[in-house]
Amino acid sequence: MTKQEILQYRPSLHFTTKKNWLNDPNGLVYFKGEYHLFYQHNPNENIWGPMHWGHAVSKDLIAWEELEIALYPDEHGTIFSGSTVVDWNNTTGFFPDEPGLVAIFTHHQEASAEIVQKQTQSLAYSKDNGRTWVKYEGNPVLSHASKSDFRDPKVFYDEKTEKWIMSLATSQTISFYSSLNLIDWEFESEFGDNVGSHDGVWECPDLFKLKAEDTEEEKWILIVSIGDNGISNMGSRTQYFVGAFNGSVFTSEHDDIRWLDYGRDNYAGVSFSDIPEEDGRRIYLGWMSNWRYANVVPTDGWRNQMTIPRELRLRNIEGKYKVIQYPVEELTSYFERTVDIQNYEVEPSNPKRIEVNERYVDLFLDIKNDADQFGVTLNHTTAHTTTIEYDALNHVILLNRRNSGNVEFSDMFSTDQELKMSERNHVQLRVIIDKCSIEIFIDDGAYAITSLVYPDETCESITLYSKGGNMTVKNGYVAIPAKNATL
Repeated sequence: MTKQEILQYRPSLHFTTKKNWLNDPNGLVYFKGEYHLFYQHNPNENIWGPMHWGHAVSKDLIAWEELEIALYPDEHGTIFSGSTVVDWNNTTGFFPDEPGLVAIFTHHQEASAEIVQKQTQSLAYSKDNGRTWVKYEGNPVLSHASKSDFRDPKVFYDEKTEKWIMSLATSQTISFYSSLNLIDWEFESEFGDNVGSHDGVWECPDLFKLKAEDTEEEKWILIVSIGDNGISNMGSRTQYFVGAFNGSVFTSEHDDIRWLDYGRDNYAGVSFSDIPEEDGRRIYLGWMSNWRYANVVPTDGWRNQMTIPRELRLRNIEGKYKVIQYPVEELTSYFERTVDIQNYEVEPSNPKRIEVNERYVDLFLDIKNDADQFGVTLNHTTAHTTTIEYDALNHVILLNRRNSGNVEFSDMFSTDQELKMSERNHVQLRVIIDKCSIEIFIDDGAYAITSLVYPDETCESITLYSKGGNMTVKNGYVAIPAKNATL
């Protein structure tokens, strides 16, 4: 394998390992000036295998330094997903001198002829900013007599009840547990019957509060990822619930299914713990892949990457509270604008072509539409293109990656990704384009479409077009890597 082959699709803005396999983000936490990203990692092969916790740190959420593996398999099993918190008040007794980090994770034992699959929850702690870890001698701290799917603990400290709260994926539900010390856990409640999508196993929960925009009202948000059932045309994806949590029971305020992303490649995402109060953001990071094809995407030496970190907010859209997403503001320092687009009218006979030819791009378009259809074609090369098209007659945005490059590894990869919208003549798009990915944020973050692509080059040019009428870009820009960007 040559260096060129290893680097062929490697992104600039998105975290990936130097080599071998990566999936779910784990243990996202901010501590002493560093963002910590742990992740599911097979250090031995380029496919899913015996899970470890890989580890990287960042000062700004964009440039990451990969560190040594944090957690290795042991006599209790391999290391599945989980979370990390700062034990500020030494509730565990692990930190008599100063606060430190506690990882709460799943130990996984595969089923065999002799045993059924077993998943238990365990602890590890670090007194040196996550550089080395000690596994708790009393592991596991939580198990279940009958549930074989019993994993992915996401823990936070609830100031109101003065308890640690754990959200745990339990097959087709989320179970909640509480603890005073992260060691001794009590069952509180179970959520999920007759609500939401049950197309696959429930995984990677996250429970947190968000304040609604332009109000003082707060809602509890429960994120739940859904594994691939091998049948749906979406594969694995992520839903969320808006509701209330009283310290014991979560209640959804809606019956409809709400998707966090309408693309194929945003899964198992969770939010960072212990973001400082003066910052106040809820920052989310997802795994940019899909279980339908994650093991076969065409990268050599490494496989899979994370999304751009995103700030989550809550907005009332057409009478429903919905989670919205923005790329974190830290991303802007890695770009500089080269093209400003103001009041530019695009006619069917006169598409606009913008030359780019850069390793990553930030495209923003605020569009007034009078056409039956309009679109943006990302010309990766002359032969490889990806199209974002709005069908005004059916009020649908389609992402078409059929001609985006290497698509042969999965039948589902070539099918369109679709977002159904309400009728409108104004659409706002922000598109982050990296070497093998496209992240689309629509209408000021109200919707997201996250998608992998595998072209020969990132983006040589961008074409704006319309059909059956004109569309006008009222305001927009193209931004390329800043001169001082060191990625």
